[in-house]
Amino acid sequence: MTPAPVPAPRTPPRATAAVLALGTLLTATTTACSALTTPPTAPKPPIARPTTAPPPSATPKPASASTLTEAMAQAALVTDADLGEPWTPTQGAATWHDGVLKAKTDNADCQRLLDNLYADDLFGDAAHPRAVVGMDDEWNETQLRYQVAAVAPAEVDKTLAWLRTLPAKCAQFAATTTTGAVLGAQVTETRLPESGDGRQGLRVLLTGESPDGEPTTLTVEIAAVRVGEDVISLSYGGFGDVQTDVTRAAVELGVRRLTEVRKQGRVQV
Repeated sequence: MTPAPVPAPRTPPRATAAVLALGTLLTATTTACSALTTPPTAPKPPIARPTTAPPPSATPKPASASTLTEAMAQAALVTDADLGEPWTPTQGAATWHDGVLKAKTDNADCQRLLDNLYADDLFGDAAHPRAVVGMDDEWNETQLRYQVAAVAPAEVDKTLAWLRTLPAKCAQFAATTTTGAVLGAQVTETRLPESGDGRQGLRVLLTGESPDGEPTTLTVEIAAVRVGEDVISLSYGGFGDVQTDVTRAAVELGVRRLTEVRKQGRVQV
């Protein structure tokens, strides 16, 4: 049986500007890194002030960590301004999102992975509040979706543990799209920076045929990092050049930014 066609890629030009731009950010001085912790256009975290003073006889309690707010999550995002050229705000989901990722397989774990890829979401309703930003790489015709959310650490660690099993459980499997295209899928692990309190990265390859019968591969990288009681997650994919260095740099910068936003929140408690 000849596989049905999947959307054809366009040949991407070689581009390393995004990696170089992020590398410059990540090798800046401590002062410069601190200045990057809040994007210029992002709203500042609100200042929480007590409404009443404690009774004179009360023993002062140590300040607890602040609760992540939507404004804080928004301030902790990594955006196209950080990635630099050729990244721009997203113009909407690519055609391959429905054409390739909306697929079925018999393996329950691999199906859950495909569903997560299609939804661009690893934590679902457990993530609250959250902030999300989408970006397009116009040179390579790839997209990146970056999220910051508050999720219970136990829930994050459970998901990270599941992700770690997928390079073995879903090393090779077949999936069928809604148009009947049969895809060969491969899952491997990607190494992330030693940032945060727990992390896991994966690289997923979905291979089929273009309308003219040529082999074509969609590449999607996902990453999740727990930072205290919060989580950073991203998905990054396309038929073009998906650069693991971009994933790694976005994660490292994102952990620094979220950590700084959290510190500001604790000071304001």
